Amino acid sequence: MRKLLAVCGPTASGKTALAVACAKAFGGEIVSADAYLVYRGLDIGTAKPTIEEREGIPHHLIDVADPREDFSVSDYERLALSAVEDILARGKVPILCGGTGFYMNAVLYRHGFGGAPASREIREKYEKLLAEEGKEALHDRLYEIDPASAAVLHPNDVKRVIRALEIYEQTGKRKSEQTDGKTPRYPFVAVAYDFPREELYARIGRRTADMLERGLVEEVKGLLGSGVPETAQSMQAIGYKEVVEFLKNGDNESTMSDIIAKNTRNYAKRQCTFFKNMQNLHLLKPWEGVEEVRKFYECE
Repeated sequence: MRKLLAVCGPTASGKTALAVACAKAFGGEIVSADAYLVYRGLDIGTAKPTIEEREGIPHHLIDVADPREDFSVSDYERLALSAVEDILARGKVPILCGGTGFYMNAVLYRHGFGGAPASREIREKYEKLLAEEGKEALHDRLYEIDPASAAVLHPNDVKRVIRALEIYEQTGKRKSEQTDGKTPRYPFVAVAYDFPREELYARIGRRTADMLERGLVEEVKGLLGSGVPETAQSMQAIGYKEVVEFLKNGDNESTMSDIIAKNTRNYAKRQCTFFKNMQNLHLLKPWEGVEEVRKFYECE
């Protein structure tokens, strides 16, 4: 059966351990769906699973990109689909694991881009905004008119951000409200842990403290010292960009830690919004595990 399992959800919700347990139980291999695990050298701040945490399970799409270079959704889609097809060809179960919704969707669906025609004038307007004010400002503009699409699209995914803005200007309707031909590539079942908000935030706080204790600041110093520019796409990850500002401005480390935790909570909130609208999603209680996943996977 060519069925995928997607282990998704917000940061710090236990995705990695569950995916590894499912891979051991189902005879699977893991394909990371995380925008920053692709980068070599970004280990502590991304909570990249260690060799011990992987427990002998092959992990794909980890450490495949140089941190000095951009890595696009198209790059991810090409490599991840190749990995999925290889896993299926060997009779294994592909298990997508991650919290980057637009990466996961790149594998799970064939995407359309809305029915509105292209407009060179509109695109040039937003390309000018991108050049003058940057990716975050472009993404903020989308968030103002279509927060649902903004929750799905990462600021780095400028092509799709501009297309969503273009659709709105052309039709007066949000892209998130339109049927754009999103068709599943494979049968799949998705699972995610459903933590109470305060418990999830507590987990995020503990993870932030642990990352700093394990040397996140030193990791960022090492990356900068190796020639990774602070403006690199890889350095825009939560945790890394805050440390860069800390190193530049000499802020209090406690303040930096609070900012990282706050930004992570805000990101987790957006992840929850996205994944709870995902097709074929089954929410798990925090104490549930492989056997509950097996029921969902085998029944659909």
